[in-house]
Amino acid sequence: MNKTQKKIIALTAGISLSFGIVPTVNAMHIMEGYLPAGYCIAWGALCIPFLFAGFLSIKKTLNEHRNLITLLAMSGAFVFVISSLKIPSVTGSCSHMTGTGLGAILFGPSAVSILGLIVLLFQAILLAHGGLTTIGANTFSMAIAGPFVSYGIYLLCKKARINKKASAFFAAALGDLFTYCITAFQLALAHNTDTTFGAALGKFMLVFAPTQIPLAVIEGIITMVIVMGLESYARPELRAVGYFKENQ
Repeated sequence: MNKTQKKIIALTAGISLSFGIVPTVNAMHIMEGYLPAGYCIAWGALCIPFLFAGFLSIKKTLNEHRNLITLLAMSGAFVFVISSLKIPSVTGSCSHMTGTGLGAILFGPSAVSILGLIVLLFQAILLAHGGLTTIGANTFSMAIAGPFVSYGIYLLCKKARINKKASAFFAAALGDLFTYCITAFQLALAHNTDTTFGAALGKFMLVFAPTQIPLAVIEGIITMVIVMGLESYARPELRAVGYFKENQ
C-alpha cells in the first residue's frame, strides 16, 4: 500500500469517526445490568476459547504479513464506527449495524472476536454503549456468532462461484441479522418468567425486525462498496489475506 492509499484510508477513517462519536447516547447493545450475573459469567466463559483462537490468528497473520496491520486496524475502526450508530428498539438493547462481516471476509471470524471485544470495551467505557457486565454476551453475539455466519456465507458464495462483491453483500447482511437472532435469544433466555421461552424469543425477534432488516441491507451495501474500494487500492493486501489468488 503506497502513501496515497494510506492517506485515503486515514482520511476516510477520520471522517467516519467524526460521525460515529455522538454527544448523547440513549441506547445500548445489551445494557449494563440487564442480564443476571449467572448469564453474564456463562456468556463470558463461552467467549474465552474463541478469543484465544482469535489472538493466535491475528498473531500468525501479522507475523507472516506485517504490512496487513493497517488493513486490520481499518477493519476494527469500521466495526467501531458503524456499530456506534444506533436506533433504540428493545428495552435494554438497540438496533445497529455491526460491521463485523468485512473483518470476517478479510481475516476470518476468529480474528474478529478480538477486534469486536476491543470495540465493545471502548464503547462501554467511552460511549456508555453496552456494558462491562454484559461484555461477554455482547461479544458472543456481535463478535463471534455474526462473524462466523458471515464467513460461512462468504465461503458458500465462493463455492457457488457468486461474484465477490455480491458475496460480500450477502455475508455482511446475513451476519448482521444472525447477530440479532442471537441477541434476541440471549434476552429471551434471561427474561421469560412471565411467558414461555419460545414466546419471549418471538417477541424479541419481532421487535428487532422492523429496524434490523433494513439496517442489515444497508450494512451489506456499505461492505460491498468498501470491498470495491479495496479491490482498486489494496490489491497486494487482499492477495496476502487470500482474497485474491497470487496471479490475480
